[in-house]
Amino acid sequence: MSYSVGQVAGFAGVTVRTLHHYDEIGLLVPGGRSHAGHRRYDDADLERLQRILFYRELGFPLDEVAALLDDPDADPRAHLRRQHELLTARIDKLRKMAAAVEQAMEARRMGIDLTPEERFEVFGDKDPEQYAEEAERRWGGTEAYAESQRRAARYTKEDWKRIKAEVDGWGQRYAAVVAAGEPPAGEAAMDLAEEHRRHIGTYYFACPYEMHRCLGEMYVADERFKAFYDSLRPGLAEHLKDAILANAARHGG
Repeated sequence: MSYSVGQVAGFAGVTVRTLHHYDEIGLLVPGGRSHAGHRRYDDADLERLQRILFYRELGFPLDEVAALLDDPDADPRAHLRRQHELLTARIDKLRKMAAAVEQAMEARRMGIDLTPEERFEVFGDKDPEQYAEEAERRWGGTEAYAESQRRAARYTKEDWKRIKAEVDGWGQRYAAVVAAGEPPAGEAAMDLAEEHRRHIGTYYFACPYEMHRCLGEMYVADERFKAFYDSLRPGLAEHLKDAILANAARHGG
């Protein structure tokens, strides 16, 4: 049996142009030609095409596919073993990807479960989910993000009121430190930086000193965070960043 290029394209779900290209580069040269010079593919050609498409599906470039298929030391059983190994690895990777997607879906469902009225009552005009999509995009694959979502899902309105009250109280005390001219490396500022780190660890996710240093840098680099902290007291964002760095150094972080 032999098949036309159109028939083979239909069997394999590829385009005629793809088969022409494979022929031109020597990757899949049809076993015969019609009297009119048209390509004719036999069963061996179809088997080779199946292998080509398998390796292509796994992301191999065409030159590597050719090297694999034309290896003189490889027999059909060796190809099958290789394909089985690659498929097993692909399945394992896909399972991990599926688990990550499921985790992201769960996290998305586990946001702050308050009505609009309750959110306004607790947070005023500061919407706690204002940057939720960006946070998920930037940190959605991290354990810290997943842990934050798990904890947030359990908080009630009263919990959020208590958390916000602690944040407000901390902000007032830190603003007073800045207003008094206390240096970032002073005990008062470093103690408040440590309180800031512990607050994150208590209510959101584990925050070791190295992570806290990164957050401090972000509070200055990201204009939105900088605007929030500077709204408490002009210059507070930069002061807090330096206090976080000094506090981390004090604790060997």
